[in-house]
Amino acid sequence: MKTCIKIIVLSIFTFNTALNFKCFAKIECINRTEPKAITIETVGKGLPILFLPGFATPGSVFKDTANHINTAHSSLFVSYAGFNGHAPIEMPWYDTIKKAIIAYITTEKLNNVIIIGHSMGGNLAVDIAAALPNTISKIIIVDALPCMREVMMPQVPAEHFYYESPYNTQMLNMEVDQFKSMAKMMAMNMTINTDNQDAITNWMINADRKTWVYGYTDLLKLDLRPTLKDVSCETLILGASFPDVIVAKQNYEKQYANLTNKTIQMASNSKHFVMFDQPEWFYKSVNDFLVDEN
Repeated sequence: MKTCIKIIVLSIFTFNTALNFKCFAKIECINRTEPKAITIETVGKGLPILFLPGFATPGSVFKDTANHINTAHSSLFVSYAGFNGHAPIEMPWYDTIKKAIIAYITTEKLNNVIIIGHSMGGNLAVDIAAALPNTISKIIIVDALPCMREVMMPQVPAEHFYYESPYNTQMLNMEVDQFKSMAKMMAMNMTINTDNQDAITNWMINADRKTWVYGYTDLLKLDLRPTLKDVSCETLILGASFPDVIVAKQNYEKQYANLTNKTIQMASNSKHFVMFDQPEWFYKSVNDFLVDEN
């Protein structure tokens, strides 16, 4: 009889413990906040202009640009998960970012949207314009190629790039000082403005390392050249002259061959961050392109 009672008591205790654990686990799951793929800061009212920065760059990089746009507009500055203090997300990175922006535009019921995208932001602009042809009215692509792998590593197929590669492992394990030195060298090739070189360096070294490494792998695999035929909106492409303006222009014309409704303009004496190196030319080019918008 005592044995039977002990078994019953133990069973009740075990059941209650399991029930309580299940309850606590449920509460923890409900209260846990998943990292956001994108964070958007909205400033002003009017025509929606979506500002998409480049890889590892904050949305605030476009604030000077927004302040110089003559058209009455609402600025939507986008920042990405894993960069500038925002929590990282699971891979794949680029595709998740893209889908999150498309979902935001759709959920907010935005119309007649203009996108200004630098570098990777220009790639996103192409993807979004192709996905939402009746929503995106114009896009401005700033120094971005639809397939940078073709220029950086010709003849290397996309399948040669994968997250757990030996190179990525090396990058993930790189010491902070070594990574900082690499970031400084990269920044020097991105702008002629020395003050902004420091900012670009800091954006890279403060990035979530896994996002930086794996996210860049996503970009190396990217090839939007077939997608260009699905982009119908008017497009302005602003390219940097570095290192050679003739070669750079040829690359743009070749890679954007499938994009019909486009204008290509090249900035003189400029590296990757055109808005840093030739700000007045950049602002004028943007305003001229948007002159008929209201």
